[in-house]
Amino acid sequence: MELIDIVLHLDKYLADLVIQYGPWIYAILFAIIFCETGLVVTPFLPGDSLLFVAGGLAAAGGMDIKLLSVLLFVAAVLGDNLNYWVGRSLGHRVFRWEQSRLFNRAAFDKTHGYFEHHGGKTIIVARFMPLIRTFAPFVAGVAEMSYRRFLPLDVLGGALWVFSLTLAGYFFANVPFVKNNLSFFIVGIVVVSLIPVAVAALQRKKANP
Repeated sequence: MELIDIVLHLDKYLADLVIQYGPWIYAILFAIIFCETGLVVTPFLPGDSLLFVAGGLAAAGGMDIKLLSVLLFVAAVLGDNLNYWVGRSLGHRVFRWEQSRLFNRAAFDKTHGYFEHHGGKTIIVARFMPLIRTFAPFVAGVAEMSYRRFLPLDVLGGALWVFSLTLAGYFFANVPFVKNNLSFFIVGIVVVSLIPVAVAALQRKKANP
């Protein structure tokens, strides 16, 4: 419930952090995005909504949008690369992690199926899909996807994800209607980002009745 409250009122929590920590807010946001993309045990951290709200706070003067966007882009790429190499190192041993409380096996299996069906473009598309975003580079590593192929796809996906959402927040989060109904817009961002996951699940269900 606390996590849901933080996500729904991310603007207030993040604004308080900006006031409390000043320039250190960049390090805090860097760490959140890095962990959300780089650690398979933290897929619950806010990603899409955090980028949008951070962009809005930058527009209000709380942060520099250029520095913010570049730092979070670097965090997203570094996180994915860590995730890829962990998956590459562990290999198929992950298939024996049936009883792990930290490892979300269901999310892994869903991402693995999505990756098998859609291939390399998953690395780009997954950036906009919660849970799958966290597991896609890990799955790519487990599947031993060529790093020469993975890296440019990951950089492109990271750039599209970070810059689109931070700039969307920068230009629209402080529009009176959006600002007064920001919780609904945050929910909307989460729902929209989950649509591809639901569509892929339905397609697999139809293909394997």
